[in-house]
Amino acid sequence: MNNKWLGLLGLAIILAAFYYFSDRSNTDIDTNLDDQVSETDSLAVDPNAKFLYGIDVTGLNIIEGTVARNQTLGSILSPFEVPYQIIDELAKKSKEIFDVRNIAFNKNFKLITAEDSTSVKPRYFIYEPNAAEYVVFDLDSLEIYKKEKPAEIRTREIGGVIQTSLYVDMIEKGVGPDLIDLFADLYGWSVDFQRLQKGDKFKVVFDEKFVEDQSVGVVGIQTAYFEHMGEPYHAIPFEQNGEMNFFDQEGNSLKKAFLRDPLKYSRISSRYNLRRFHPVQKRYKPHLGTDYAAPRGTEIRTVGDGTVVEAGYSRGNGNYVKIKHNGTYSTQYLHMSKIGKGIKKGSRVRQGQVIGYVGSTGLATGPHLCFRFWKHGKQVDWLREKIPPSEPILAENKDAFELVKRDAIQVLAAISVEGESEKTLASNQKIKPGVAGE
Repeated sequence: MNNKWLGLLGLAIILAAFYYFSDRSNTDIDTNLDDQVSETDSLAVDPNAKFLYGIDVTGLNIIEGTVARNQTLGSILSPFEVPYQIIDELAKKSKEIFDVRNIAFNKNFKLITAEDSTSVKPRYFIYEPNAAEYVVFDLDSLEIYKKEKPAEIRTREIGGVIQTSLYVDMIEKGVGPDLIDLFADLYGWSVDFQRLQKGDKFKVVFDEKFVEDQSVGVVGIQTAYFEHMGEPYHAIPFEQNGEMNFFDQEGNSLKKAFLRDPLKYSRISSRYNLRRFHPVQKRYKPHLGTDYAAPRGTEIRTVGDGTVVEAGYSRGNGNYVKIKHNGTYSTQYLHMSKIGKGIKKGSRVRQGQVIGYVGSTGLATGPHLCFRFWKHGKQVDWLREKIPPSEPILAENKDAFELVKRDAIQVLAAISVEGESEKTLASNQKIKPGVAGE
């Protein structure tokens, strides 16, 4: 009997010991797992980590600078003992992403370096070609890539009255030349901006891109209005046949086969004239072109799609390009300082493409563009030509267009032209361009 109870007591002790140590073991395992999770979390998210251009620069040094005159990638990196072989390899590898020969005066750059006991070791070189983009050169892996900085699109509106000129009066409203160029192109065939009247009015709603709270350019125009000598000209956005265009209040397209001017907003210095006194040859002779005054180097753009039929130099024309647009129309661009890259006989060009730069080569007294226009093989007065417009609003799209027009006119009507301060449109005021079939 006593042996039986002793056996039961021993079994109880063994079971108790088993459960005790088993429980302790599970507790230790749980504690270890907690420690592991904690360590993993701390590795995944370091609250003290510092990032620049998407690079973890924790513990690294940042050297800021601007490109000096005539500086190159080599002259920037050499003082930091970056080997010539690495600089040469970076220059070769970067051509398709960013040609280092385009590193320009006064542009910002940064060097990210590490320090050891003996020297400073550059790790990254970051170059900013403009306010919106940056190029990263990884000096260890020799990887090169370009990225855009985070940007914000803001919808803005301005309105004003012409007192001096479209350019001057728009600039006074706090906008840049890029918006003026878009506005002038939009209305190029509706309004002669060379003959504006004091008291003409303009209104425009547009989208502007901001990076680090700095404007980096206009994305596009939403809608616009111009009043010339009391005549209203609306620009209503509407998508038809898969293409977004602007139309007037009657549904006629503002787009034509050609841009109104081969230079962005500029001054006409001499018009088509069958009896003009030539300033170089000192005699009266026909001037069969339109001269645009502009600084040397100003971009010249083709007014329409076409094929280059001539591109070269002659004594009278200087550097010039001639383009055939179709069986009816051809255009010619004279006195260029240089012809655009890739522009040669047989090249296809698109409307607005840069084909050269303003100069004074050939028989010219100063920098300007002489623009010539052919119709059926005969030179005609470009400024008097009636260029057919694109397709108007189709009958089946008129109801949808009327809805968009109503909203756009309401927004435009609310814009002050009496010098009130500019304001940002509320999000619910943003113009939604109409689409055929909606």
